[in-house]
Amino acid sequence: MIACILVPGFALRAALRKQPGLALRPAALAPVAGTEPLLGPVTAEAERLGVRPGMRLGEGLATCPQLVLVEQDPAAAEQAWEEILRSLEDSGFAVDPAEPGCVYFETRGVERLYGGLEAALRRALAAVGTAWDPRAGAAQRRFAALAAANVARPGQILVVSDERLHDFLAPLPLELVPMEPRRRAELHELGVKSVGQLAGLPGAAVAERLGPDGRRAWSLARGGKPARVRGRRPPAEIVEALEFPEAVGNELTLRRAFAALLETVLARPERGGRFIRKLALSARLVGGGSWRRSVTLRDATTELGRLKAALSPKLAELPAPVLELRLELVELTEHDGQQLELLPAAGGELDVRLREGLRQVRASTGSGSVNQVVEVAPWSRIPEARVDGTPVRVNRQPVALLREEWRVVDRWWTEEPIARRYFEVVLQSGENAVVFRDETRRCWFTQRGA
Repeated sequence: MIACILVPGFALRAALRKQPGLALRPAALAPVAGTEPLLGPVTAEAERLGVRPGMRLGEGLATCPQLVLVEQDPAAAEQAWEEILRSLEDSGFAVDPAEPGCVYFETRGVERLYGGLEAALRRALAAVGTAWDPRAGAAQRRFAALAAANVARPGQILVVSDERLHDFLAPLPLELVPMEPRRRAELHELGVKSVGQLAGLPGAAVAERLGPDGRRAWSLARGGKPARVRGRRPPAEIVEALEFPEAVGNELTLRRAFAALLETVLARPERGGRFIRKLALSARLVGGGSWRRSVTLRDATTELGRLKAALSPKLAELPAPVLELRLELVELTEHDGQQLELLPAAGGELDVRLREGLRQVRASTGSGSVNQVVEVAPWSRIPEARVDGTPVRVNRQPVALLREEWRVVDRWWTEEPIARRYFEVVLQSGENAVVFRDETRRCWFTQRGA
């Protein structure tokens, strides 16, 4: 079984730990300065008065004039989430965090330890803590576990078997399926408002209308593919902090403070000579807010100059004077040296670079970001292919409809083999076109009339 532990509105709950009195009042997480003015998670009282997450700031204040805006505290949220993850790991769960407030793990290894599935999930909820109002869902598939956790009440455990998976997912709202907002709005306009309605559509039609994002959403609506959950590698616990006697807003002073922190953290014996792959800089700001930026290095290093160049420019993004500066080594390499070769094998350097690049991507965006099929260069004038190989643009015009597809594989009239994949399409302008991909030459062509 795959289990999902969910804490809805985690960022707001973390920010309210310093202001617990606001939890019973209408409050919402304020938007980040410089971004679209959309409200974040809201309290139960704000939701009762008609305020919803994702509502525009002006609309929210008009709906509830007494709405309190809570400043985001990303450093506190990150620290609280890490405490929860470590608590789960101390209880024997190999966790795979999706985002702050949502974490997955497999129960197979801990069911015998705690005496069954529900006992293991109860132990996981206890590890998170009742103050966060967590809920747990379990199923054979990852998305089904997330759906079960969303449906469960605070402190409740909901287990969904494969036999009743489709009946369970069918009535759930479409908002549960992750997809682009404009794609979801398009489905709403077509009258598709539940997971079951999306799952009942033909997959090819969904992919043709909504592209790869719609196809993925359609697959999730049908339960998603079975997949294993891989536990994360626990981050390094090497942190240095510098508290100022008074608020500092001068960038030069902050750069010098950062350099001092960097030299101190590099000298820590816990590092054991290992190279740094990912590090994070956070600050406690005047007014009670916080700020945090992280950087994943292309090549793990301990060179002071490279580390300064990676994080020092981020100090210019600070929105307010700083009371405390904090530097964390988030991920270190497993080795403390690099093995060189006298005569590298053919292609060996490319393999090393590829493996290093994959490690960098995983460290920066998580393990689920590798080996995912995505659409590439949709702006190109060449009729690029979707995930299923169909063209999305012809002569810079978007393809509105795919009428027909056929293949030609022959060679009786020529000395060269012929292998072509033809598409008859209707462009957004209403023009009909026939294009084909030459599989031998790996090129696209537009077929002209005689």
